[in-house]
Amino acid sequence: MAHNPRFGVLVLPNSDWPEILRCSKHVEDLGFDLVTTADHFVDWSDTSRLWHEGWSILAALAMATDRIRLATYVTQFPLRHPAMLARQALTIDHICAGRLEIGLGTGINIDPSYDMMGIPNWDGKERVLRFKEYVEVIDLLLSNEVSSFKGDYFTITEAIVKPRPVQAPRPPIVIAALGPVMVRFAARTADTWNTMSFKPTFEEQLAEVAERVRICDDACAKAGRDPESLRRSYHMFDPTARTSGGAFSYYASVGAFEDMAGRIMEAGFSELSLYYPTVPEQLATFERVAEDVLPKLRAVR
Repeated sequence: MAHNPRFGVLVLPNSDWPEILRCSKHVEDLGFDLVTTADHFVDWSDTSRLWHEGWSILAALAMATDRIRLATYVTQFPLRHPAMLARQALTIDHICAGRLEIGLGTGINIDPSYDMMGIPNWDGKERVLRFKEYVEVIDLLLSNEVSSFKGDYFTITEAIVKPRPVQAPRPPIVIAALGPVMVRFAARTADTWNTMSFKPTFEEQLAEVAERVRICDDACAKAGRDPESLRRSYHMFDPTARTSGGAFSYYASVGAFEDMAGRIMEAGFSELSLYYPTVPEQLATFERVAEDVLPKLRAVR
């Protein structure tokens, strides 16, 4: 089945709690479908910044919001044991009455959090191997009342998960994937595949993710999966923002956003993830995008 378009906003946890709450409620009030936050021990790009813990934020937002869906985009799996993360997700799924999505990713080995926490910083290959088991354990635990699993990296023995999740059979699992191996894994396993591009221009970003869509479609076909059953989510990263004082190119004007967002959706994505504006001058454009552009994009499919 084809997915209806969705639009989410990433609110970074790098300000004080009242501001995080204000921004998140503003996103809900504007009619967005999803509010997300990042999940690191510190801001890996600037460790001097304020930084709050992602799943604690979701628990608080579960009480402070009414309609919008909630997720980390995405959780770095090495930071938590999968059984405990499954328990956290279950709890928040109940607090928010079934509005949770579980965003998962391998994490980045340039993140200083690993050294700070004194935990292993695996290379990419080992991260992927561990991650595959991690996702399997979370899926098992949240889909069954009692689960056992013995893999190369994780073991659970008659682990009991009660109460059952509000969402059946469990909250949706979002897998962030950039490289071919992870894209193929997401195609076989995820409810939503989330991706982004770090290429320096928008045209190069489109070309890169178009190739990933091709890899994803091929993996779905080989797995016997209807490609329409996988939601495809694109995070609109802007490589120019850091050199422009935090201004995002896609908030330069309403027209700029409509053109860029429309082209991404034409490339095969039914969900767009945006940053909450960090430059006050772009807030009006952000609000007009929500009010005027998103209804048009929702009507495309």
